[in-house]
Amino acid sequence: MIFPIMATIDYGRIPAVTRTTRKEIGLTLAFNWLIAPFVMYWLATTLLAGYPDYVTGLIIVGIAPCIAMVLVWNELADGNQELCAVCVGVNSLLQILLFVPYAFVFLTVFRGQTVDVEMGLIAQTVFVFLGVPLLLGYLVQKISFATVGEAAYYERVVPKIDPLGLLGLLFTVVVMFALKGEFIAENPEQIALIAVPLLVFFAGLWALAYGASAALGFDYTESISVAFTASSNNFELAIAVAVAVFGIGSNVALATVVGPLIEVPVMLALVRVALATKGYIWTDEEVGAIAAD
Repeated sequence: MIFPIMATIDYGRIPAVTRTTRKEIGLTLAFNWLIAPFVMYWLATTLLAGYPDYVTGLIIVGIAPCIAMVLVWNELADGNQELCAVCVGVNSLLQILLFVPYAFVFLTVFRGQTVDVEMGLIAQTVFVFLGVPLLLGYLVQKISFATVGEAAYYERVVPKIDPLGLLGLLFTVVVMFALKGEFIAENPEQIALIAVPLLVFFAGLWALAYGASAALGFDYTESISVAFTASSNNFELAIAVAVAVFGIGSNVALATVVGPLIEVPVMLALVRVALATKGYIWTDEEVGAIAAD
């Protein structure tokens, strides 16, 4: 699921783009690592207090910032793709370093003895499902650049490997719902319970990041990139960790799988909100200048 994402990041442009968009990247990382995990923790423990497995699943989702579909939402909303790609690359590296410490803090320190989590197994899972794809994606890209050229790589190689990510995610979702189909059919109210904090999380963080970016003077393309990156999550990694640690038939894994089923329609709706509101927040001249660029 994650390898195609890592293979399409333009690693060579990360330093240059970072130098010109430090404030935007800084705000994005603040939302991803200092705000979003705590917001998800509060929503999960408040709204799902009687369902500890669901709380654990949503916490895992909350500590994994998006590195994949955010590029799609950002493009649909006419966001700054270079800025978004840099944030994806930086978050990919930070997740390798920070996911396990965050999991330890939120799942064991904050929740005491209510959750039995093997930190070593989470670390192995992060390395296998994030570290290895990152290394392979980087090597495949560099080798391809040297052999067929950068243009040919994006024209011929990327279209062949890009569908693998979606196929992997769809396969996982199908398997998960096949195993839990009877439970879902008999307990739709519990699926709705999981959906409520996710809906509040996505819409609330997006609006907060969008508004904060505009207040700080970022242009529309930068603001929308910050908003989508701040409010999206890496469900591929969350699902992988939940399945590896708690089992594919667990309620923890089920909670992580409900995530993308809520994120996709919410983010598509927010794309429409972004396109509809940019003329009200930015002047016609500013929007026209952005379109011309």
